[in-house]
Amino acid sequence: MKVIGIIPARYASSRFPGKPLADICGKSMVQRVYEQASSAADVERVVVATDDERIVRHVESFSGNVVLTDSSHTNGTSRCREVVEKLEKQGQFFDVVVNVQGDEPLIQPEHIRQLLALFQDETTDIATLAHPITLPEDLINPNMVKVVIGRQKQALYFSRQAVPFVRGEKPENWLKKISFLKHLGIYAYRTNVLKKIAILPPGKLELSEKLEQLRWLENGFVIKVEITDYDGVGIDTPEDIAKLINKICNEAQQ
Repeated sequence: MKVIGIIPARYASSRFPGKPLADICGKSMVQRVYEQASSAADVERVVVATDDERIVRHVESFSGNVVLTDSSHTNGTSRCREVVEKLEKQGQFFDVVVNVQGDEPLIQPEHIRQLLALFQDETTDIATLAHPITLPEDLINPNMVKVVIGRQKQALYFSRQAVPFVRGEKPENWLKKISFLKHLGIYAYRTNVLKKIAILPPGKLELSEKLEQLRWLENGFVIKVEITDYDGVGIDTPEDIAKLINKICNEAQQ
């Protein structure tokens, strides 16, 4: 199984312009993501996909692979599709594409290993990860997406709400009654599946929750979910960067 890791990286961001180039203890965020993804044993190639020349020049400065993509993409999925099609025209073909979030500088190689293991099941179209929720406040945080999975590891639903609902119990007691899972925003797709989902129109569920993965479920694609012990650390704001800098720099000094 030939695997490529693609890191969508936009310069423009309403909450954090220039986020991929933000410095984290001497390395940019995109470089840290690139190096972490490249250390995954089963990934044959890692590519940054961006629509900004500043990011292109920066990735080239640390000898990384980068593809300049169209600026009209509305999500990372379609940007990944463009990269795949450009590489195929050059005679480079891959069976599975890992969409690595460009704002996850602490992504672990184990994350990618767990994702790829899900493709041992031939019914898997798309793979993703989840992590157990342990804090009650996370249940009511709409920015923390929750996922419900079935016995065969298939995703049943994703929501910004706390799901499932625990009838007859106060919300503060829900974590004592049932396990809740936080969805980690890393995906892997079979290449033929990526080409299909990237051109699907948004569905009613996606428009309601503003979650792209609901589009795939609505259209019958099988999303398998592995539960990981390694939580993700996403960067959305400059304040998040400051916290991460303290964490990484302090660990480096110990």
